[in-house]
Amino acid sequence: MTDETILEALEKMEKAVHHVQSQFATVRTGRAAPALVEQLQIEYYGTHVPLQQLASIQVPEARQLLIKPHDRGSMGSIEKAIRDSDLGVAPNNDGVVIRLNFPPLTEERRRDYVKVAKNMAEDGRVAVRNIRRDARKTLESAEKDSDISADELERAEKELDKLTHEHVDRIDQALGRKEAELLEV
Repeated sequence: MTDETILEALEKMEKAVHHVQSQFATVRTGRAAPALVEQLQIEYYGTHVPLQQLASIQVPEARQLLIKPHDRGSMGSIEKAIRDSDLGVAPNNDGVVIRLNFPPLTEERRRDYVKVAKNMAEDGRVAVRNIRRDARKTLESAEKDSDISADELERAEKELDKLTHEHVDRIDQALGRKEAELLEV
């Protein structure tokens, strides 16, 4: 019972850390990265579809993205979604591909992105702690129902705390790397 609960909490914490790391990829640095636009929702024949399903995305230069739609009829929708997003980039359409030229980041904009990354990291920490809380509730109710002993509960709670600290540390390390990457000129 305790091992199953801890294993389930571990899997959820791993997913939370992975989610935070994938969110960090969407925060713009000085370089163009496909992750900036891959999850952009495009209205395509009445449904919202991620851009990565409608087009191939390439990085021909450090500060340029090249988006080549699989269906040329979706170009207008892709352009509109890029304009409406918070990327701060104007799409250039030549009828075949859409080019996104990213200007160099200012110091102020870099600091804003660091704040965004810190908020993402905090959301991840909160998610990990909520997973710990839920697992504890499950264990405490099992102890109350006499499914596990008080010693097993204590051992399991220590294990949960250890896992929580490890995952929060991983999020903090990822934040540190992202912050250094953002402030690098």
